[in-house]
Amino acid sequence: MKKRICFGMLFLLLLLSGCSLKSEMKDGFYTAEMSDYSHGWREYLCILVKNDKIVYAEFNAKDPSGYIKAWDNSYMRNMLTYGGSTYPNEYTRAYVAQLVEAQDPEGVDAVTGATSSGGNFAKLSAAVVEQALKGDSTTVIVESFPETE
Repeated sequence: MKKRICFGMLFLLLLLSGCSLKSEMKDGFYTAEMSDYSHGWREYLCILVKNDKIVYAEFNAKDPSGYIKAWDNSYMRNMLTYGGSTYPNEYTRAYVAQLVEAQDPEGVDAVTGATSSGGNFAKLSAAVVEQALKGDSTTVIVESFPETE
């Protein structure tokens, strides 16, 4: 009986003192990238965590030379010409804005016209948040699904 009372009081003290049983993300930069290139691009996500909050995120893709997909204006024009509803510079910003606002990868909705990148973003964001919870700043490689064409 005394043990239950002590345990109850200890639990109550933890709650009142503001201690949380939830894990917190550690301050720092965390990066994840896909394991393979898709159509010549490898997607990546980098976040900055401060005080258990994602304060900055960059989601994009790069080619083997390091050129960033969102900078490719001819690619953007090509997507829009052939009926695309979005392009990399637009959907990458939409995904990161949702992540920073929601603070949770589960709170990010797919962007129409960028569902493949959305699936990769979901995997990448889960990986970087996991790294942030551990405080492990090594780059995580996320397994890509084989391309079907």
